[in-house]
Order: sequence, then structure tokens, then C-alpha cells
Amino acid sequence: MEKKIFFIDFDGTLMRDDKTISDKNREALRNAVDQRHYIALATGRAVSSGRRIAKELGLTRPGCYLVAYNGGTIYDFSADCILSNKRLPIEYAEYLLREATEAGIHIQTYSDTQVLAAERSKELDFYTKKTGMPCRITGNLNSMLYEEPPKMLLIDLEHKERLEAFQQAHAEWEKEKCSSFFSCKEYLEYCPLGANKGYGVAFLCDFLGVPIEHAVAIGDEENDISMIRNAGVGVAMKNAVQSVKDAADYITEHDNNEDGVAEVIEKFSPDIQVERT
Repeated sequence: MEKKIFFIDFDGTLMRDDKTISDKNREALRNAVDQRHYIALATGRAVSSGRRIAKELGLTRPGCYLVAYNGGTIYDFSADCILSNKRLPIEYAEYLLREATEAGIHIQTYSDTQVLAAERSKELDFYTKKTGMPCRITGNLNSMLYEEPPKMLLIDLEHKERLEAFQQAHAEWEKEKCSSFFSCKEYLEYCPLGANKGYGVAFLCDFLGVPIEHAVAIGDEENDISMIRNAGVGVAMKNAVQSVKDAADYITEHDNNEDGVAEVIEKFSPDIQVERT
């Protein structure tokens, strides 16, 4: 049996719209690890958020990994250690903070365990409710940038075009400094140069000695495209945005509310079967 490694996005992929995870998806993940395949949860979320979800799923065993902050941090659940860690230089974070504040766009960053924001806002409330992460209101976010952050996140809940305009206006500045992309229509991410989910695919395949052609990556949003392209098999969820479907080798028959992840694990690992009702 050839070992596979499954890179699985959280929101809109593994999780249903109500942020729960179906029993069939849970069973498929457990069966994959039981059969000695690898699981790598891949997300824009923080390590603490990924750890919480993995513990709930029983995925803190050997063979289970996390690609957090869109590839900025790669973490081994069973060993409880960070394998790779990229950070955004402070001067770039400070620049983005000034520019976003001047543009009237909510911006936030992270400590190891908390979301950091200058003030409470509907955007911050939306994010913390969605992720379950605690937040710290600093009053002055600059005062918290005493160490390099994992990423900066800009949020606009109603006008994606404002985020698109910001990204376009700062495209020249961004070159050779950092990478920006949308993880959903409300979130514009600025991550360390070279940090993306595709890097996570390459790193873990090399680290584990798994041929890249045995990697299967599953996602639904723009920030999943790099891993979908890097993996041997790139999978777009039925509910994925069109650009992700265009990049994929396979599009699921079932969406994130209908056990799409279980479908993929079954299809590309014939040794795993999940009973369907």
C-alpha cells in the first residue's frame, strides 16, 4: 500500500457552513491515520486554533500535522513541536498597519494564543466568533509589534472591492517583501514571503519522504490554490470558487455540507471506506 498525505483545508472544506464537522468526515480522517496515511490540516488560522480542532478530532497521534497561517508555520501534533516557522518582518507589519488604518480597513495580527487588534469592531467580532480564538484589545497595535508576527489580516465584511483596491494599490510595494491573497471574500491576508499552503505541501512531503505525487490537497478558496497546484492530486470542493476549480484535477461531487472530504479520502485511498446512510 502506498502512503498518501492528505492536505485538508478547514473552512468551507472540512467544516460545514455552521462550523461543525460531520461524523463521516471524522471517521474518514481516523480511518486514514489508522491505515498509516498522513493527515495535514491546512489553514490560515493560528496554531492554537488548529490544535484545538485536531484534539477534538482525535488527530494528535503520530502522522498528523498542521499547516497554519497559510504555510507560515508547520506543526507536528504528536511531537508538539514546530517544524518550520516563517515570520513577517516588523517593518512590513508596521507599514501595513499604517496603510490599512489610513484606508479605514480593519487590520489584526496574532500572538501565539490570541488575536491582537487595536480596538473592538464588528470585523473582529465576526472573526473571533468564526474561529473561537480569544482576542486582546491593545489600544495601539503598534505597541504589540515587538516581535515579528506570523501574518497581518485585513477584514471588510461588506465590500470586497475595498480589499481588492488596497491589494492593487500596494502590489508594487509587496514585491520581494511578502505575499497577499484572499482566504475568503472578507479576508485579505499578508503573509511572509514564500509562506503559502503550497510550501506546506513541499515541506511535509520532503520531511516525511512522501513522493509529491502521493499528496492530495483539498480546498475551496484562493489561498488553497498553491497547495492544489503543488500536490500530486489537487481537489476543489463542489462549493469552491471558480479559480480553485480551474486549478484542480478533480472536483468533488459533494460539497462541504455533504461530506466532501470523506468522498476524497475514499476515492484516492481505496483501502478506506466510510459507511454512508
